[in-house]
Amino acid sequence: MSINQTPTNQEYAMILENLEDAVIALDPQGRINLFNPAAQEFTGLSEKQSLGRLFFDRFSHQEILCKLTRTALEDGRSISDHEAVVLRMPGTRPRPVSVTASPIFTSAGNQQGVVLILRDLTQVRTLEEAIRRADRLSMIGTMAAGLAHEIKNPLGGIKGAAQLLQMELSDNQELQEYTQLMIRETERVNRIIEELMDLSRPREAKSSEVNISQVLDEIVMLQKQALAERNIRFSLRLDPSIPPLTGDRDLLVRLLLNLIKNAGEAEPDGGKITIESRIDSEYHMSVPGAKPTPMVLITISDNGPGIPRQQLDRIFTPFYTTKDGGTGLGLPTCQKIVTDHGGLMHFNERPEGGTSVKVSLPLLRSSGPEPATD
Repeated sequence: MSINQTPTNQEYAMILENLEDAVIALDPQGRINLFNPAAQEFTGLSEKQSLGRLFFDRFSHQEILCKLTRTALEDGRSISDHEAVVLRMPGTRPRPVSVTASPIFTSAGNQQGVVLILRDLTQVRTLEEAIRRADRLSMIGTMAAGLAHEIKNPLGGIKGAAQLLQMELSDNQELQEYTQLMIRETERVNRIIEELMDLSRPREAKSSEVNISQVLDEIVMLQKQALAERNIRFSLRLDPSIPPLTGDRDLLVRLLLNLIKNAGEAEPDGGKITIESRIDSEYHMSVPGAKPTPMVLITISDNGPGIPRQQLDRIFTPFYTTKDGGTGLGLPTCQKIVTDHGGLMHFNERPEGGTSVKVSLPLLRSSGPEPATD
């Protein structure tokens, strides 16, 4: 089509069919007369189920969406909401969307309906939450590092005094038990302080090419032995075509080992942990002046009791834990490792039960061409 050509109806239809945004058009009575493929995906409703139906009957449970539509239909003005609308349709996941409702006018100025444009905000909300979490973690980590520095010095003195007492009281078995307890507890507190300091102190990058499939294979080999008594099995679905990415291998091993151990602790005896890797179809990393960098998605799923929805926002808060004897520092440390690698991490409840953690890491390469992806 040249610049001066007017698009045909067929070309308009093709544009609507290929839009990522949902487009729903209504006639003056509020009946649906256009329902593009994105609208079908967002709502889980087919075109056949929607065309000719009253919009306010079909979406009666979506109060804000109906209010916006009525305003555009009755007042003849455009209205938007980019914050409060969440599509909740049977058989589909809740989807945050921005909505713009605009009246449709003929060339004579008569209103002949309304068009709704819905844009999926799922990725935007995920990225916003990742940024908020990183900022919160950075602030807590800075405060914790200051406290940890002040605690370490007197703690060392307490441990030293306990060791001297242990030497002096070598003939008194009963008192020896007390001094051993004091030393063990000071060592435990010191380990917690070291984990706290890991959250905030900068570490010199030790970047190298890391084969994620190989790392996962090695971790699973070890965890199979550790969980053998509980008869827990592993299902590995790793994409062998994923090339090595650039990162700190030790930190990535620590990250994935921690997440797989958590899955093992949650998994009931005789259960199965599923680990998958593939190129992430939802996210990529954009750098000004460069083409988008693909992301590697690693998913670790268990069949345990799951994480209650009200706890999902708190699991990355230092010292928050649901484990007996846990420090509540494992997941905040995992989050920091992911953030330091330019990635994303989030937990989801699985419809069939259990928890799924997804880690997306940029497929940065130290040299050579970018990998081709479909």
